Amino acid sequence: MASVRGVLIDIDGVLTVSWRPLPGAAGALRAIREAGFGIALVTNTTSRTRASIADTLVAAGFPVTAEDILTAPAATAAHLAGARCALLNSGDVREDLAGVTLVAADDDTVVPDVVLLGGAGPEFGYDALNRAFGQVQQGARLVAMHRNLYWRTDAGLQLDAGAFLTGLEAAAGVEAEVTGKPSRAFFEAALGRLGVDAGEALMIGDDVESDVLAAQRLGITGVLVRTGKFRPDTLDRASGTPDHVLDSFAELPGLLNRLDGGTAG
Repeated sequence: MASVRGVLIDIDGVLTVSWRPLPGAAGALRAIREAGFGIALVTNTTSRTRASIADTLVAAGFPVTAEDILTAPAATAAHLAGARCALLNSGDVREDLAGVTLVAADDDTVVPDVVLLGGAGPEFGYDALNRAFGQVQQGARLVAMHRNLYWRTDAGLQLDAGAFLTGLEAAAGVEAEVTGKPSRAFFEAALGRLGVDAGEALMIGDDVESDVLAAQRLGITGVLVRTGKFRPDTLDRASGTPDHVLDSFAELPGLLNRLDGGTAG
């Protein structure tokens, strides 16, 4: 690969679990930043805004700002600018959906341009999903910020939107557009923020398919960590092989030194 100039980093399961920092993660990120690598935190998190995420990470000791963060909602807003959207999501991310017109979820008099799914939670009940099903049947596009099946919290693995999205797609006979990871546009937006080419970047995540292999298909070096949602059986069944596998993000400065002859560490 070319000399590494930029590092794309998933947040949940890589830097934190349930927003608590994983051991050594804050120090590793500081070392990488001080070594001069460009950093973009790329996350499918749909429960918090970029500003809220940055505040939480700073309080946990991570050297970041909101400008370092690219969220699925922010990418979605750019993709759907001007559209009328019926949003089904757990958490308030309206601040990051600037330019999108949100219609009341229970307003049956308006057919939205888009049915937009974010992260799952108690809001994903029968009535809400059935309403979304009806809106898609009436011609609304189905767009998902991501299709993650599950994520890890301090209470263990929890279902995420992808588990519901799969059923909605099958029932409506459509395939959702995905605006967050693993979409090409999302990774290209992150590279654009850093001003680096794919061959000059590295992506580190805990989801072998959506984080690592999706990035590798674009020519980005992929690094899987054995934290967060990682499970050995998902790696065994994966559609490809990660370029690198680390026990945790704390080992990334050492890998960058080996790859690039840098001074991260």
